[in-house]
Amino acid sequence: MKIYLKTIVDGDYKTVAARFDLQLFEYLVPPFTKVKIETFTGSKKGDKVHVRFLFPLKADWKSDIVEDGANEQEIYFVDEGIVLPPGLKYWRHKHVVQNHSDDTSVIIDDIDFKGLNSVLTVLLYLPLWITFRMRKPLYKRFFKKK
Repeated sequence: MKIYLKTIVDGDYKTVAARFDLQLFEYLVPPFTKVKIETFTGSKKGDKVHVRFLFPLKADWKSDIVEDGANEQEIYFVDEGIVLPPGLKYWRHKHVVQNHSDDTSVIIDDIDFKGLNSVLTVLLYLPLWITFRMRKPLYKRFFKKK
């Protein structure tokens, strides 16, 4: 199953991409969850992320950054789930920051996931889509010019 969302934010793409750090990661945690960030080493190939969900369910989510790259128009990195919450069996999230204009960028969340079976995959789509759709106003606020 695929989720693909685009958000236009203030800032040139290099500056925006450089701010994909622990501060942004913490800022994007959904308000209806309680999490503990166990590990966040960055957004480059070889980095690791480990989040422990405490509410509404208890589960670990560990991802490895398996790819990153840049060119004159975009910067990206890809995380793949290594340990996933119950119900998920596959997770791949490509984070892309594209040049939009001199002072704006486009953030793309390009997600592929699978549940333990096809029915669960369909059932997971809406809550995952809502969770990532909620990032759009957060991205805009986080990157808003002051």
